[in-house]
Amino acid sequence: MAENGKITPQSQDFPAWYQDVVREAELAEAAKVVKGCMVIKPHGYAIWEKIQSDLDRRFKETGHQNAYFPLLIPMSFINKEAEHVEGFAPEIAVVTHAGGKALPEGEQYCIRPTSETIIGHFFSKWISSYRDLPLLINQWANVMRWEMHTRMFLRTTEFLWQEGHTAHATHEDAKDEVIRMLNVYGDFAQEMMAMPVVRGIKTDAEKFAGALQTMCIEAMMRDGKALQAGTSHDLGQNFGKAFDVRFQTEQGREEFVWQTSWGVSTRLIGGLIMTHSDDTGLILPPRMAPVQVVIVPITRKDAEREKVLPVVDGLFRDLKARGIAVKVDDREGKRPGDKYYEWERKGVPLRVEVGMRDVDSGTAMTRLRIAEEKQKIAIDTLATQIPGILDDFQQMLLARAEKFRDDNTVTVDTWDDFLGVFQDGQSKFAWCHWDGTRETEMRIKEETSVTIRCIPLPGQGPAPEPGRCIRTGNPSAGRVLMARAY
Repeated sequence: MAENGKITPQSQDFPAWYQDVVREAELAEAAKVVKGCMVIKPHGYAIWEKIQSDLDRRFKETGHQNAYFPLLIPMSFINKEAEHVEGFAPEIAVVTHAGGKALPEGEQYCIRPTSETIIGHFFSKWISSYRDLPLLINQWANVMRWEMHTRMFLRTTEFLWQEGHTAHATHEDAKDEVIRMLNVYGDFAQEMMAMPVVRGIKTDAEKFAGALQTMCIEAMMRDGKALQAGTSHDLGQNFGKAFDVRFQTEQGREEFVWQTSWGVSTRLIGGLIMTHSDDTGLILPPRMAPVQVVIVPITRKDAEREKVLPVVDGLFRDLKARGIAVKVDDREGKRPGDKYYEWERKGVPLRVEVGMRDVDSGTAMTRLRIAEEKQKIAIDTLATQIPGILDDFQQMLLARAEKFRDDNTVTVDTWDDFLGVFQDGQSKFAWCHWDGTRETEMRIKEETSVTIRCIPLPGQGPAPEPGRCIRTGNPSAGRVLMARAY
């Protein structure tokens, strides 16, 4: 990792580059007094608030309501669903003492790693009839999963997320919910984060513990690795049976509900960093930027300030009225170059410079975060042009990310070619035939650390075609997406 003020080049050490960008953009820092946790600083948290507000709007538009459930979950609840407890056991932090006294084993709690169990308990109290369904709940919360190796935003012991939990009268309704929420995530990633994703189905080995099926969105980072950016789970009746969540049908029969859960976390901020940023620092798509435009007044004398600042203030007010997140950096004692450097590090999409010469000429100098040259724009039309400039920048970042992914995606038919793609720890997206067995999947993972990211949904990958598994030569129904991953 480079010393403060410097950023390690991506090509030299990508993990160090990532940590440097997080530090220099003032997004977060390690909470060293609490192992494996992080402190999210104001600029980082403002990005999370952007994620929250847009997703929350989308959730409510699809009929979901927010609620909140306890942080502590009885261990007896976790133990009720066998596959669930087996999947989460290594990550669970257990509360064994309270008030200075040891708790009996039957009264111990865990800090939630996820909330299917406790929400299942309350669903059993709230649901009795088909008239109570569907029940569509979302929770914005923190969770804890004990991690040995951590990286800020991508994998920390405590992290922030949302978790949706729904109950339905039929399996078809539940499956419709799973795909609906997967598409909410996929649309959000592409429309707001300018992060292209592949939508697909996890293999049985990679699905959520206790689910019948898990769907996911997978994004490519700038080192070619995959990031699982969101998941949506078909829980079937597993938790309904474990927590006795029954309802009376219209015909008077008693049945167990069909449930789903789905979630994204502060991991999305890590995805945002690694999709767009460069060796200068953070790059933010305008729709995710807490500050979309920074205006830097350039003045050397009080007389200049008296002429420049009213122009800057008028531009600020005009942009604010148009819904643009704008900030004026008029700090004294700090050189303009130092201000440019700081806001570039923080990923602000557009910088506007206004000095005495600009006021006299009726123009201002502007520079997009990744533009090589500045542009001169008339001050009296600048506010009307900036929304379009930001929209174009948003679309350019998406197109750039799509091109990077496409340029680093390959179709592989032989094991030797596969090993060539993933040599020396490198990664790309590889569309490969797989024989559908857990044994082959685990063998590939153990030998290469490459995993099956997903089985693509229609239109998300190559058209289904029969072939031969790259590892065993056995028949394969279609290609799956393979990559190294975070």
